[in-house]
Amino acid sequence: MLNRTHTAVFERGVEIAPEFVTEPYEVAWVDRGRWFVHVLEADPDTWLNLQTEMSPEGLTWCNHETSEGSFKAEGLISLKVEDPGPYTRLRLAVGDRTKRIKARIYLTMRQ
Repeated sequence: MLNRTHTAVFERGVEIAPEFVTEPYEVAWVDRGRWFVHVLEADPDTWLNLQTEMSPEGLTWCNHETSEGSFKAEGLISLKVEDPGPYTRLRLAVGDRTKRIKARIYLTMRQ
């Protein structure tokens, strides 16, 4: 059997200042995935913190225990997530609350 794959585009040109959370996405069929954040614009020396969150029903949220990271805000950033739960979303926060980032956000998924 062939693996199923899907790419969801969450945001195009969203401003992250100081924090942003994507809309929830149902991923019950997914074994693993990867968030991609394409930084389009960023203030100099800006860091971006990413945290995958999961939910049993899309209403109440907790941090995914293994999917988080802090990255220099430039180019394309990738964050791996395994067993993302029935629903997932991504929380993004700028390290310095006085700075801003403009980005695209994608999630690729695979069964």
